[in-house]
Amino acid sequence: MRLFGGEAIYEGEGGWFVLLQLGTNLDSQAGVFKSAFEGKGMWLVFDVKDVDAEYKRFQSMGVPIEVALRNEPWGDRHFVVVDPNGIGVDIVQRDHSE
Repeated sequence: MRLFGGEAIYEGEGGWFVLLQLGTNLDSQAGVFKSAFEGKGMWLVFDVKDVDAEYKRFQSMGVPIEVALRNEPWGDRHFVVVDPNGIGVDIVQRDHSE
C-alpha cells in the first residue's frame, strides 16, 4: 500500500490479504478473489516515468529487491520486488524513443 499510494479497502482476517484501491472504487468483490493466492504463474508490471527514482524510494523504505536495477537489450530499464504472496512485481521504465 505504501509503495503505490493505494488505499486498503479490504483486509483478510489476520492480514493474510489486502485489497488495494489504486484508482477507481470497487463496490463489491467476488468471493473467488478472497482466498489466498500462492503466487504461481503471475506477475505484475508497473510502467513508471522514472525507474531510478522509484528504485531509490523502494531501497530507502527497506524493500527487498529481487532483481537489481538494470537495462535490458530491448530498451526497458527495470527492477523486481516480490510481494508477500510470492508474486513478482516488475517496476519498468520502457524505452519510448521509437
